[in-house]
Amino acid sequence: MALLLFGKDPNTNGDDCPTVWVDSTSADLVLQGWKADEATEAECLAVGYIPGDEAVVRIPARMVPLIRKACDEAEQRAELR
Repeated sequence: MALLLFGKDPNTNGDDCPTVWVDSTSADLVLQGWKADEATEAECLAVGYIPGDEAVVRIPARMVPLIRKACDEAEQRAELR
């Protein structure tokens, strides 16, 4: 597995910030973001259980262009087009 970096939050110092990658083997999106606060997590729990190996994270809207590029790459790698 190798992760293809698409970018970090452009409004941060570049360290320890929301980041988006694509797994070059599985074509999965890999996202690093802020842990959701209790209120956000509670709203998510209204839809269903959050298993222990899953998390709710927040990614800033300003990262949409990076995520869009990563989605395009993932889609091509997974031959979904």
